[in-house]
Amino acid sequence: MMQDREALGGTAARDLALDCIEAGIEAGDPERAIAESVSLDGDRLTIGETSYDLASYADVVVFGGGNAGGRMASAIEGVLGKRISRGVVVTDAPEETDRIEVLPGDHPVPSERGVESTRRMLELADDAADDTLALVLVSGGGSALMPAPAEGITLSALQEVTEALLASGAEIGEINAVRKHCSAFKGGGLARRAAPGTVVSLIVSDVIGNDLSTIASGPTAPDATTFEEAKEVLSRYGIDPPEAIASRLERGAEGEVAETPDAEDPVFDRVDNHVIADGFSALEAVRDLASERGSEPLILSSSVRGEAREAAKTHVAIAEEVQRTGNPLAAPAVVCSGGETTVTLRGDGTGGPNQEFALAAAIELRGREGIALTAVDTDGIDGATDAAGAVVDGESVSDPETARAALAENDVYPYLEERDSLIETGATGTNVNDLRVLVIANPEGSR
Repeated sequence: MMQDREALGGTAARDLALDCIEAGIEAGDPERAIAESVSLDGDRLTIGETSYDLASYADVVVFGGGNAGGRMASAIEGVLGKRISRGVVVTDAPEETDRIEVLPGDHPVPSERGVESTRRMLELADDAADDTLALVLVSGGGSALMPAPAEGITLSALQEVTEALLASGAEIGEINAVRKHCSAFKGGGLARRAAPGTVVSLIVSDVIGNDLSTIASGPTAPDATTFEEAKEVLSRYGIDPPEAIASRLERGAEGEVAETPDAEDPVFDRVDNHVIADGFSALEAVRDLASERGSEPLILSSSVRGEAREAAKTHVAIAEEVQRTGNPLAAPAVVCSGGETTVTLRGDGTGGPNQEFALAAAIELRGREGIALTAVDTDGIDGATDAAGAVVDGESVSDPETARAALAENDVYPYLEERDSLIETGATGTNVNDLRVLVIANPEGSR
């Protein structure tokens, strides 16, 4: 999975940390999740604990997308085969499929080809009838991969606002509140377009707490946010949007544009959403592998958020406590966490939240033996770089002032690249949010 794996390892602690990361990413594999969650017995399609009689439907049509969209499409074809009439899925990690069109999009900033691919999907959704079963494959990254600008809004306007929000340090829920109200797809938009068909979503979640309205901006989920809240997000972060977006949000707030559908909307009477994999799936895999390798495991949290560099200091402090006092567990130990940290851009460099997390941790770990840390985005793309994240230990930073300057300029990628610390996986075909692993040797620092 990882490029230059030998160069990234070299100590027992680093090797175990890298093994844990691979196990976590594999646990979020959508093919495995679908195999474990979806089955077909005659005409009876079962997803989790819910069954659907395929004999009741004239067509089974597949929609959706995200970082895991291609692998999910391939997996659902493996279950249903020729039962699928047709479908369109949008992703940045394509797969060969027979009955579902897998079309391109881009992440983390939406693109024109993503707009065209999503338009084709929505046109197919518009054809859904009362006897259509619409299977929707949803995964992280879908917000950017499936842009569908609302009437009067251009892609460039969406890109401008998206880039400003990403740079501002806004949390994903805040970003999506704006995206939903500028889209014909998000915030329940796909469910509305596929009505009156029966809509059944299979979801690989990259969102803290599995908030259905936030995963890929909730194309088949009720939206509790409003035009007024979207306006407040932009105001809170000092973002001056393009005129078309400002006008739409203002008209929506005044009731001149229909709100996104909320939980009381009858469109959701025929919608089921099933989460089949999430960030905790990855953490459980890390926990199990650590235990197998003789380390005490601790899942710190699946909901870590906030500034990446500040969260890194807290993680290192916990590792130091484990090594020094044996609390909250004794070394050798593996501490892992999930969630999604953010970066407030102050410089104009290259990097991503997980790279900043790793470098900030490396500064704190400087000179300390027996502790290794990995931090990755499980989709294989941290920020807008070709790295998933990084692996560091107490020897990664010998020049703390240079490291701090790289953080100050948000230019950590070159620093980590020069020290063979970047983890590159390519697009993994899944996305269950960020994954961080701390490996802590015994107090003597054996490796």
